[in-house]
Amino acid sequence: MTTRRGFLASLLAASTMPRLSWADAGNPAYLAAAREGDGAYALFGLSETGADVFRIPLPGRGHAATAHPTAPEAVAFARRPGTFALVIDCVTGHVAHRLESPSGRHFYGHGAFVSGGEILCTTENDIDSGEGRIGFWSRREGYARIGEIASGGIGPHEILALPGDVLAVANGGIRTHPSRGRDKLNIPEMRPNLAYARVTGVEEVVELDPDLHLASIRHLASDGTTVGFAMQWQGDLPDPAPLLGLHRRGSAPVLCSADLAEQMAMDGYAGSIAMTGDLVGITSPRGGRVHLFGLDGALRAALRRADVCGLASRGGALLATDGLGGVLSLASDRMEPLRVAPRAWDNHLVRIG
Repeated sequence: MTTRRGFLASLLAASTMPRLSWADAGNPAYLAAAREGDGAYALFGLSETGADVFRIPLPGRGHAATAHPTAPEAVAFARRPGTFALVIDCVTGHVAHRLESPSGRHFYGHGAFVSGGEILCTTENDIDSGEGRIGFWSRREGYARIGEIASGGIGPHEILALPGDVLAVANGGIRTHPSRGRDKLNIPEMRPNLAYARVTGVEEVVELDPDLHLASIRHLASDGTTVGFAMQWQGDLPDPAPLLGLHRRGSAPVLCSADLAEQMAMDGYAGSIAMTGDLVGITSPRGGRVHLFGLDGALRAALRRADVCGLASRGGALLATDGLGGVLSLASDRMEPLRVAPRAWDNHLVRIG
């Protein structure tokens, strides 16, 4: 039987044990999932220049990973809509925990940490009602499910932690069901929005004009003050609908577009978004384009690269990945290939820290 003295001694021993950090995993700057040449899937840690730091096998295609802010842990989500997520120890490569969505829920492919990394927040769908949910999981309790709130809309996709443990939520407006795969079940009635929430509930919901109700808000980036949101048009194509929005809380969103030809070339699809300094970029793997805008909403550059999608900040520049194994540096109006790996990078490049 465990005595009180023995219990306290174990707590003291645990508190004095060295805690692992991302340095113990090789100090990766990014996480990215990929399909390798033999058809296997893996999660990679990458350096600032896109070099491999580690490789961890995945049981299937990943969508996005969420990095713990300090501990070398990544949460890899099944491709949406999925019902599981894996908490991976990036030092050993072992799966530390497997998260199963509660009965009647499924994950939407993204998550974020708040409370200094103690709470994982996941975007989810209530299958019966179609309403979005944000689930909460306690890392301290072995990633036990501890609660949920409404997301403020339907089809929450990416979720982003902002300063002060505020959550930005991209409610894409699209309803799905695990039994129907990736079928979109409610296109005529879509009402996407950008919501702001805390663990206590939604605080603000921002909707676009009704004539843009087919612009599904999917992915997010922020500099701490401005939130950028990338959209995917669910109407007729090609269509020059805006694919990038900028928002500051309490203000109306600013929608950004390139000239007509470039906007149509994006094929109605922004796959990823990233911000650095006064620069915000969106990618279109369908259009083979990267569009770079200033925070004033003005287009600065339109760069061409086949199957480009992953995008993340890199100092005052951006780093991109593509489905041909390329890793590229983007700055103002230049694109510089850094390396090519024997794999197809998946949708997202996730900055650590």
